[in-house]
Amino acid sequence: MAAVQQLYRFSGLNGLARKISTNSQPILYSNWSSSCSWRVRIALAIKDIDYEIKPTSLLKTVSDNAYTEEYRKVNPLQKVPALKIDGHKLCDSVAIMHYLEETRPQPALLPQDPVKRAKVREIVELICSGIQPLQNSSVLELIGKEQSLKWAQHWIARGFQGLEQVLSQSAGRCCVGDDLTMADICLVPQVRNARR
Repeated sequence: MAAVQQLYRFSGLNGLARKISTNSQPILYSNWSSSCSWRVRIALAIKDIDYEIKPTSLLKTVSDNAYTEEYRKVNPLQKVPALKIDGHKLCDSVAIMHYLEETRPQPALLPQDPVKRAKVREIVELICSGIQPLQNSSVLELIGKEQSLKWAQHWIARGFQGLEQVLSQSAGRCCVGDDLTMADICLVPQVRNARR
């Protein structure tokens, strides 16, 4: 539980806007309710990277939403997050975490041991590809209000059952051993979504 509390501290929800006014700072296009955005806020906090946050609504009825032509130039899929950093634009939370790890290796988000590193990547993909997209707000909207709760609960429960089996073989204080990794960064926002 200490690791989870540490991730909540890093999440950016306590003091959401780490706003910096200089243009050289990274810019994170984010939505407070997006687990994908939350992953990036945690990674940026762990790496101690100051950034400007650009709130980006996932509701078409709100200004500064992700469905404008202007935002499409930032993220062609018109989703969050998107990160402008080092003169580049990245628009997938996992790709962003890997970029941060490769360009700012300390503190590490991936273990040095190749088996543990593969296990972290496995857990990240189980969450980011196998659980989260199936209960994403855009999917639930297509399914319809009457069926969306049942659909989301089914896929979250099924995904967590499988994930628990994987974690039973790898976990210590954290998902893989005792050190925070990308796996933990992905798990905490997904647990929040499941509770919601």
